[in-house]
Amino acid sequence: MTTLHDEHATPGAEMKAEKMPGHWLLARLGKRVLRPGGLELTHQLLDALNIGETDDVVEFAPGLGITAKMTLARRPRSYTAIERDEDAACIVRSYLSDASHRCVVGNAAATGLPDGCASVVYGEAMLTMQAPHEKERIVREAVRLLRPGGRYGIHEISLMPEDIAQETIDAIGQDLSQVIHHGVRPLTQSEWSRLFKMCGLTVRHAVTAPMHLLEPGRIVRDEGLVRAIRFAWNVLRMPDARRRVFEMRRIFRKYENHMSAILLIGEKQP
Repeated sequence: MTTLHDEHATPGAEMKAEKMPGHWLLARLGKRVLRPGGLELTHQLLDALNIGETDDVVEFAPGLGITAKMTLARRPRSYTAIERDEDAACIVRSYLSDASHRCVVGNAAATGLPDGCASVVYGEAMLTMQAPHEKERIVREAVRLLRPGGRYGIHEISLMPEDIAQETIDAIGQDLSQVIHHGVRPLTQSEWSRLFKMCGLTVRHAVTAPMHLLEPGRIVRDEGLVRAIRFAWNVLRMPDARRRVFEMRRIFRKYENHMSAILLIGEKQP
């Protein structure tokens, strides 16, 4: 099977297609951008964080490192990634070329980094997949790492409308978890904002966008035409993977009126 990184093992490569977590299956098929709002929302995230040459940046769960490369292009003073998967960490390290850049294998809820070591912390497509108490632990860890006035940004899945019925929330969580093979627990925009405030952050910026991760137009915009064609070819020629991808897209479409991508920026209070 064609993979994104021939020189590095794709995370989960030893697993069968029917057993892999959904995001690593997509990566194995050649999809690089695995964020709910695509590259467009990631660009907006980095613009809103206003990363510059005086910033010390920490990224949680960089995955394949697409956003890491975008961040490094802004030439921050330092960059540290915290990645749980060793194979993914190896991919990210292949992008790092300076002594001030590093990727360590660790837990975003307990990084081991010193207090106040960062001016910017961000993470994408990882809080949604955590239980409520883990969401809080990770956000509090981000706040601990930030200096006063530091910025924390997320790019996640959000539920809508604000008064969405609990039975719909339960159905979305159950269906997404089943098809992705990982727990999925998105929040509404107000719940994401409340989590930030509870952990000591003042919300400064919020944007939502359609959650079109597996729609053809979004795939072409995110991957480019050549990579999009390669991804489609891999999907079509691998029956087990094809069933998984089509089922993921079916669930995304089923709940398209109740899910969006969200970008949220919080500032650490003095």
